[in-house]
This record gives sequence, C-alpha cells and structure tokens, in this order.
Amino acid sequence: FPMAATDPRVLALAAQITESREQEIPLLLLKLKGILSSPSLGCEESNKIKQDIYDYGLTQYCLLVLKQDHSQLRGAWATAAQLAEILSHCCVGLEVKEDPEEFYKKFLPSAIDSLLVLGKRLQARFIRAIKDKEKQDFLHWFQIVTDAICWLFGGHSQLAACVLQNDRFLQLLITDDVETAIIIMSVLHNILRINSSVLLQVEEETLHSVLDELVYKLSSTTNPAVGSAATKLLLLVAKFCKQLVQLFTDRYKGLKGLLSKQWTGKGFDRELNQLLDLLYLEQSNGKGEMQKRHQAACIIQAAWRGFQTRKRLKKLPQAVITLQRSFRAKREQELQHLTKQKEDEALKLQMQLQRQRAMRLFHERQLALLEVVHASQVNKYMEEMEEKSALTIQRFWRGYRARRIFHQQKQSLKEYKAAIIIQRAACKFLEKRRRRKPLSPWKEPKGLTDEQRLALQQKVDDYIKLHPASQMSEETSKELHMQAQAKLAQFLLRSRLDQRAAQRREALLAQVNTDVELLMNAPGLAETTEKDLGAFMSRSIPVATKARQTHNTMLKYTRWPWWKKLGDEFMEDDVIPDDAINAELETLFIGGRK
Repeated sequence: FPMAATDPRVLALAAQITESREQEIPLLLLKLKGILSSPSLGCEESNKIKQDIYDYGLTQYCLLVLKQDHSQLRGAWATAAQLAEILSHCCVGLEVKEDPEEFYKKFLPSAIDSLLVLGKRLQARFIRAIKDKEKQDFLHWFQIVTDAICWLFGGHSQLAACVLQNDRFLQLLITDDVETAIIIMSVLHNILRINSSVLLQVEEETLHSVLDELVYKLSSTTNPAVGSAATKLLLLVAKFCKQLVQLFTDRYKGLKGLLSKQWTGKGFDRELNQLLDLLYLEQSNGKGEMQKRHQAACIIQAAWRGFQTRKRLKKLPQAVITLQRSFRAKREQELQHLTKQKEDEALKLQMQLQRQRAMRLFHERQLALLEVVHASQVNKYMEEMEEKSALTIQRFWRGYRARRIFHQQKQSLKEYKAAIIIQRAACKFLEKRRRRKPLSPWKEPKGLTDEQRLALQQKVDDYIKLHPASQMSEETSKELHMQAQAKLAQFLLRSRLDQRAAQRREALLAQVNTDVELLMNAPGLAETTEKDLGAFMSRSIPVATKARQTHNTMLKYTRWPWWKKLGDEFMEDDVIPDDAINAELETLFIGGRK
C-alpha cells in the first residue's frame, strides 16, 4: 500500500473490507458513495480520494462484486445498481500514473462489459416482471446502470467505440419493450454527442446492425416516443457523419416514404423534416418502377434481418437453460450412482460381518458341545451334524428349485387359460354364425316312374324270399323282454355310478384349479400375513369368495343396458346368458355341481 497521506475514511474502509467476510463486502463498498459525495471536497481532493480508492483496490473490489451472481448479494439488484454507479464515479476523473495501460486497456473495458451484462439482466427481469412495483424497481435500477455507463464513457471518450462494439449493447437495443428501448437509444444519443465520429470507427457489420435496428423500429412500431427517439438518432448520425447519408439512401430506399407517410404529425415534425431534407439532398425526387421495387426489397430485408436477429437472441436463453438442465441431470445421476455404490458396498460389508459373526458363534457352539459330549461319542455326533446339515441344504435346494419351476410354469398356465378362452369364444362365434344361416327351402323329392317302381318292388320281393321272417312264440318273446329290462336296469345303475364318479372328479379338478389360482395370486413369503394364511387353511373361504364374485358378476350382467345385450338375440329363451360369466366361473364347483 502507498505510504503517502491517505484519506482516513478510505484507509479504515479498506482495513474493514480486508477483515470482513465475502458476504459483507458489497454492503461495505456502498460506503464509498458517501465518501465520494461529501460536500466539503474540492476537485483536487475528490481526484485524490479516487486515486486512493484505486490504489487500495476498492475499485477492483467493486468490479469483482459486479461480476458475481447479483441475486445472491445482500440487497440483490439495488446493491448491484448502486455499486455500478459508484464504479463509474470512481473511474471518471481518475488519472493512473503507475501502469496506465492496465487501467485504460483492460480495467475500463472490463468495467463497461460488466455494466452492460448487469443492464441486460435487469432488462430481462423487467420484461418478465408482472407486478407494477417490481417493474418500477427494475426500470429504476436499469436507468441507474445506463446513467453509470453514460457517465463512464463521458469521462473516457475512447470507451464509446467499446460500448458500440460490445454484443450486449446490440442485445439491449434489439428489444420490443418501449421503455427500455427508449433508454438505450438515449445512451446511443449520448455516445454520438460525445464522440461524433464513433460510427466510422466501428466495424461495418456493427454499424449496419445498429442502423437496421433503428429503421426497423420506425417501420414496426407506432409509438410516438420510440419513433421520435429513432428519428432524432438518425438525424444526429446524418448531421455528424455526412458519409452515412449516402448509406441511408442506398441501403434504405424506402426510408423517406416511410418517414413521410407514417410519422408526419406525431409531435416531432421539425426533426423529421430536417432528416427528410438531408435525405432528399442525396437523391432526386424522380423514382422509377425499378427503384420502388428496390426500396421495398430493402425495407423487407431490414425487417427480416431484425426478425432473424430477435429470433436468434430469443433462442440463446433457452439453449443455455437446456444445457444447464442436462448438466444438472447428469450430475444428479452421477451422485445417485455414487450413493447407490456406497450403499451397496456398505451392505456387502454388513453382510460379510454378519456371516463372520454367525460363523464364529457356530464354531463357539460346536466347541462348547464338544466339551460336553464324551470322547467316544464325538464321531457319532459329528456324523449326525453332517447329516442334519446335508438335509438342511437339500431342503433349501428343493424349495428353491420348486419355486423356480412354479414361476416358470405360471406364465405357461396363464397362456394355456388364455388359449382356452380364445378357443371358446371362437367356437361360440362360429356356432352363432351357423345358426344365423338361413335354412334352404324344402324341395319335394322327385317321384318314381312306373319302371323304377316295378324294379324296386322286384328287389323287395327277392330279398323277402332270401330272408324269410322267423317265427317267435309268446313265451320266448316274454323271456327276451325280461332280459332286455334287466340289462336296461343294470345300465342305468352303472351310468348313475359313473355320473357320480365323474362329478366327483370334476369337483376335485375344480378344487385343484382354485388352489392353483390362489397360489398364483398369493403374495410372497416376506409379505404374507395371518389373513392370507386363513385362505389356505380353510376350504370354505375360497368357495365363499368365488360365490360372492359369481353373484356380483350376475348382478352386473342383469344391470347391463339393452344395447350391451344385442348379441344375445339369437339365443334360446331357456338358455341363461352366462357367456361372459363362464370366463370367471368355469372352474367353480359347489356341492358336486358345476
């Protein structure tokens, strides 16, 4: 630090900032505003204080704070706007003698860039704000930042070209918002007043972009304030830079007609007439048809360029948001992967420790038992333990294999039942289709001719002669009748027994199907409760549940509207329409009946 006489307030503030935390520095830097605006200071004393502030690094602190995230500052955007004002006042009137190239070539352009970034963010939040109070606050802070920019390049005129060549200044100018557009055009007006030849010093692309935007504002808006500001800027450009008047007439051939037709009588006729006079001096009034077309094409091109530039600038925040979202998602995925990996490692370590602890307890138990068992019984005891261990391993293996086979067959059983349902539906559909076929009309058989009748009668007579009827007595006939009655009774008895056996087989098959469905729908062993065990221990619960489902299904069917039963008009009256019910009840037997 310099050892010359230093303002004690600056020295105390520098020491306080050095010892403070990072979050408290922005609020401490706001004290510079009171130091700089002290009424007792003269011009030389003010410059000396600015020199002390720069030598102690407080100006650099202001720039660093402005480069941070302003929403995280204490006081947020109000603090940032005040720091921007303090930074501009500290830089104007300051003459750096030690390493001036660092100050003029690096520090001042960096300060301009930071202020423009701050202005762009305030403009974006002003446009997105909904409440009137928020819009007023953001507009006030935006005005403070733009005034700081004007104050800064007013004290250092070489910064005017730096402001124009900065991409963020063009982004601030290209906006549809009226209030911020007027403020930025006033900044451009101050730039031209301070350095009238600045437009000739910048690149041609930058110059064309600025002029295109001004002409676009004249052609796309009807707001008198925007039109007046744009017209005054074009007039100022035409007055200070005579070389650019020819550019106006060549590049924007329809500008004179646009100004005279759209903006006459809007409250700034004096500036409008001056601009039209300058344009008419460069070009005669005679216009051919080709010239009109060329003018129209230039206006369309200017509007199209402005539209394309707006479209490109509007897509930039969305692209940044998409990039940030993908980066955060990838980072979150990596953190989840690391967390899962740590949990898996901790689980493996815990399982290993549990296995070691179980093995140690098992060995301790074995040693304790060996101490109790007599020496002559050790071999027998070890054989019994090995046999029990083998049986335990075999039991677990068989259970695992049976569960795996059951899960493999579960899907096959579902497919088999689905095939049965589809086949049944197809058979019923084909049966209905056959029933709907109209019966062919009855055709009377053709009568026999006399010759055919005689030939047929001759064949019958010949057959009767070859096979005469046997004569049977009354006793033989009664005996034969008794034998037939006995065989019929025996057949009926046997058929009744067969029917009962068939009903019993069907009941057992239905019981097996019900058990299979219960097993398929049963929860896992880890989720089983006492209520689930009751379904397997009682035979009446599944039957009652299935009966309840049958009853509910029948009630639903009876409540169907008429248009859902249109497919049953070809069924007999005595047939119960249970086609939709059989899919649910085909395996239910109660009391030996299906």
